[in-house]
Amino acid sequence: MVQRRIPKIKDLAPLMQFKAPELNAKKRRLDSALTVWDLRAIAKRRTPKAAFDYTEGAAEAEISLQRARQAFEDIQFTPSILRDVSTVSTGWDVLGAPVSMPFGIAPTGFTRMMQTEGEVAGAGAAGAAGIPFSLSTMGTTAIEDVKAANPTGRNWFQLYMWKDRPRSMALVERAAAAGFDTLLVTVDVPVAGARLRDKRNGFSIPPQLTAGTVINAIPRPEWWINFLTTEPLSFASLDRWSGTVGELLDSMFDPTVTFDDLAWIKEQWPGKVVVKGVQSLADARRLAELGVDGITLSNHGGRQLDRAPIPFHLLPEVAREFGKDYEVHLDTGIMSGADIVASVALGARFTLVGRAYLYGLMAGGREGVDRMIAILSEQITRTMRLLGVNALEELNPSHVTQLERLVPRAVSPAALAAAERAGA
Repeated sequence: MVQRRIPKIKDLAPLMQFKAPELNAKKRRLDSALTVWDLRAIAKRRTPKAAFDYTEGAAEAEISLQRARQAFEDIQFTPSILRDVSTVSTGWDVLGAPVSMPFGIAPTGFTRMMQTEGEVAGAGAAGAAGIPFSLSTMGTTAIEDVKAANPTGRNWFQLYMWKDRPRSMALVERAAAAGFDTLLVTVDVPVAGARLRDKRNGFSIPPQLTAGTVINAIPRPEWWINFLTTEPLSFASLDRWSGTVGELLDSMFDPTVTFDDLAWIKEQWPGKVVVKGVQSLADARRLAELGVDGITLSNHGGRQLDRAPIPFHLLPEVAREFGKDYEVHLDTGIMSGADIVASVALGARFTLVGRAYLYGLMAGGREGVDRMIAILSEQITRTMRLLGVNALEELNPSHVTQLERLVPRAVSPAALAAAERAGA
């Protein structure tokens, strides 16, 4: 039978040490976020529905995004035990220059719509962390202002080729003059994808006030105060626009761009060229012949063609064939440091995070982006230690098994022959 007694004060004293309360609401909020998913939950509470859904949403039924995230969940790690992992190095060279971690901030459009600090927060956080920052053609901060926010760090410029080609190349010249070291040529947007959330929300540039948006704004006053009391939303690379996002994209993007145009763009750029939006082994072969410095396996975060190939599934085959010809990068679906480690193990030299960055930005501006980077860094380091590796170079396919969920059906010889004839 349990013997009970009256507790003594000396026994209670160790239990009575209260933690000092954090008076800074933003710091308290961000410190509570332990994962990118936690940042997402904070962002959703603090951001109007139309702006949040622009970040969160994908094309049509959003199957591509779901599958990309599921692919990272459907892996099995194989650790090596009894290794000295007291020290771990998470950096190496990417495109000829060092990075502190194998991920960077992806190019995102309309960024100041998500949170008023926009690209300045992202570029500053990336520079402080020693990782690259990518500015979108559809960004809302000027090329020169991004350089000012990240003066000694690595800045990349993402190019969409417009119907007005001289204006497109003028941006390329500005980025080169500002010292951007890499050009990300995005090739999977001949037209805008069907982003149904934006249509249902009536998402426009600038946002239009309706009864619904006013009601939605009531619990989110800080966003509206920032939006209304800071510099009006404008684009880094085009005049002000009044209309829906889809209308803007379809009015600008050039559906006639070919491999010949890509070769011409490559000739105009003095730095590294990475082609973003590669989704097949055949296209990867053509880019190897073109002599690009890298490719990014990406389905645009699921925002273009729904039911597109899953980049993470495509990675091992492409990396095996072309890892020595050019660097293979990856995006779409990454929500944790473990996802990044798995990508490196299967052959990716580098990864990009887009939604994760915007969740941090919406959750707390610059401090929120810093917190996102810290979360991914902690997860990368911990995962590497648990796998028993000290450096990224030690990661290899033996550390990761891709479990099968979606298995293609066998193709009949007759159908394969017909496809080959059509391709020829």
